[in-house]
Amino acid sequence: MVAECEGPAVALRPAGSPCYPPAMSTWWRAALVVAGLAAILVLAPPATAVAGSWWSLLPPLVAITLALAFREVVLSLFVGVWLGATLVAGGNAATGFLRVIDSYARTALTDSDKISIIMFSMLLGGMVGVMSRSGGTHGVVRALEPFATTPRRAQVVAWLMGIAIFFDDYSNTLIVGNTMRPVTDSHRISREKLAYIVDSTAAPVACIALISTWVGYQVSLVGDALEKVGSHLNPFGVFLASIPFAFYPIFALAITLAVAISGRDWGPMLAAERRARSGELLAATSQPLADYESTGLAPDDDAPRRWWNAAAPVLLVVATTLVGLYLTGRARLVASGGELSLSRIIGASDAFTVLLWASQIGLVASIVMVVAQRILTVREALEAMVNGFKSMLMAFVVLTLAWSLGQVCTDLATAAFIKGAIGPHVPPSLLPMAIFLVAAAVSFATGTSWGTMAILTPLAIPLVFHATEADPLTLSATVSAILGGSVFGDHCSPISDTTILSSMASSCDHVDHVRTQLPYALLGAGIAVVVGYLPEAIHGLSPWLLLALGFAVIAGWMRLVARPV
Repeated sequence: MVAECEGPAVALRPAGSPCYPPAMSTWWRAALVVAGLAAILVLAPPATAVAGSWWSLLPPLVAITLALAFREVVLSLFVGVWLGATLVAGGNAATGFLRVIDSYARTALTDSDKISIIMFSMLLGGMVGVMSRSGGTHGVVRALEPFATTPRRAQVVAWLMGIAIFFDDYSNTLIVGNTMRPVTDSHRISREKLAYIVDSTAAPVACIALISTWVGYQVSLVGDALEKVGSHLNPFGVFLASIPFAFYPIFALAITLAVAISGRDWGPMLAAERRARSGELLAATSQPLADYESTGLAPDDDAPRRWWNAAAPVLLVVATTLVGLYLTGRARLVASGGELSLSRIIGASDAFTVLLWASQIGLVASIVMVVAQRILTVREALEAMVNGFKSMLMAFVVLTLAWSLGQVCTDLATAAFIKGAIGPHVPPSLLPMAIFLVAAAVSFATGTSWGTMAILTPLAIPLVFHATEADPLTLSATVSAILGGSVFGDHCSPISDTTILSSMASSCDHVDHVRTQLPYALLGAGIAVVVGYLPEAIHGLSPWLLLALGFAVIAGWMRLVARPV
């Protein structure tokens, strides 16, 4: 029996289109899940034997599996955190249930960096609310029409914006998603495709850009590891030498561009794109993480559609971020007596504080502009801001649970188990490939790229340094393998904050985003291993040659496997 359409996605479907209940949400399957979890808890060993064992994989695996199967990301994450907390508590489910909130969620929300992400997202959400209510976002659509005249060109414009905002992945995700959403909507491009383009340009470009909020963190980890082995190599020089070996980030960017230019897709994304071309931007059962359509943010019919009311606040956010990164980084280096190179200045900056400054200034500017032009009254502008805050609520809940699950994985030493599972008998030449696979597994299971880098860099670099007698090529390939594997999980794991923010900025169902993006991410990872790290290890081929070969494989895949939308 067909159900009536309800929820925020209704406005994005043609009138009269049916909604179908989720196929996996039957009572007997829910009972099967409960029975399985009960069996796990009954069979679980003492807490001391769980940490660092295969049991530590269960919480993230259960959360990811339930999310993909039942399409209920909040409940799935909650169950994963509850299961992990129960294992930490020695199998006591009641204690684990209470620890979900009083320990893990509260810890996540008392971390200053995580609170900064929520506040930055909330302030940008308020800015987007004012921009939408004043007609500014509609003006952007009209302004970009000469450049984005077709679905293909609209996707290319989104990709170019993702490359242009290379200095920070959070800024990239939220600015590109919110700016391009009305443009891609007007060309009937699915929300899943927009979320994919946003997600697959944010972290990949930030990790290989010479100037970004990632560089300082990456270089500091490499420097610490080199210092421990007594090496006098310049860590920034090692990072620069690793860029040609960054097979996964480069191939991820290339696949995204190839998809945009060719107008071809495959797998679940092809079905989503064909559905969108018929007028359904979201699937019938979708639950967007951010709801900009049903929160009173539509502009009045007589409101002017002025593109600068959206472009000016966004550009102000970008400019404030760049200036703030420079000023805070320079101040830190001057205080510590460090070298004042541009890359080091950006690396030493206080990124989270700067993002808060930028979003606050952008929000205030958006309000002042529309009130000064008498498009909205002060009260209407503030109401639009609050409605923008409200549109982010679901994303904040998902982020909090994802961070809680990450802490559970830390307590259970999930990463240590995955790292140890690779074994000590990998040939030295294959170490970069093995480290890439371990980093990909750790980042996908834990949902954190920076955490994966922090775990693996101090372990992998000394291992490779001694096993290969400080071979510079293998060392460079190892650094790129850590970064590339970390990025893989960061931009396709259901519990990654960047993945969640991409769904939020694109107003896309989170599970749909993960399900449609994963085949593309796996293709990039597969090419990185088979065409990149493996030939480099066996034959010592030039990374530039391997990159060219990888691009040829991508072109062939698009021609032979992908199908026109």
